[in-house]
Amino acid sequence: MRALRSSFVAVSCVLLPSLLLAQPPEKHDALTGPQIEQIREAGIFPDQRVKLYTSFIDERADRIKGFATRTQSAARDHRLDSELQDFTSLMDELASNLDTYSERKADIRKSLKPLTEATQRWMAMLHSMPDDQGYDLSLKEAIESGGDLTDQARQMLADQTKYFEEHKDQRGQDRYEPQ
Repeated sequence: MRALRSSFVAVSCVLLPSLLLAQPPEKHDALTGPQIEQIREAGIFPDQRVKLYTSFIDERADRIKGFATRTQSAARDHRLDSELQDFTSLMDELASNLDTYSERKADIRKSLKPLTEATQRWMAMLHSMPDDQGYDLSLKEAIESGGDLTDQARQMLADQTKYFEEHKDQRGQDRYEPQ
C-alpha cells in the first residue's frame, strides 16, 4: 500500500505541473468591454460597424504614437509591442468583417472612404516609428496587416462603386436579397 501511495505521489508530481502548463493562456481582447458591446449592437449595420472599428483603430494608433515618442525603456518597448499586437488584431478583425460584407454585397461605401483615408494615416505612423528590437516583429506584422487592409479597402471601394452603379436598385442594402 505504501508503494502504491509513493507511486501516486511521484506520478502526481510529474503530471500535475505539465497539465497546468498545457492549459491555454487567457485570451486577451484588443477591445474594451464597452467597445465590444458597441460592435455587437452594430452587428446588423455594416456601415456603422466599419466606422466603429475605424475609430477604435484610430484610438489605438494615437496611443502607439504617444508611446513611440517616450524615452526608450524596456517597459515602453513592452507596452508598444502589446499595443502593436492589439492594433494588428483590430485591423485583421476589420478585414474579416470587410470580407463578409463583400460577400453579402452590403453597400458600405460611406464607411469605406474614411477607412481608406485612415489606413493611409496608420501606415504613415507605422513607417515613421523607429526600429527597435523590443517591438520589431510586432511592427512588421502591423505594417503587413495594414498594407493588406489598405489594399482591401481600396479595392472594395472601387468594386462597390462599380457594382452599385450597375445595380442602382440595390444601393444602401445591408445584404443582397435575391428577387
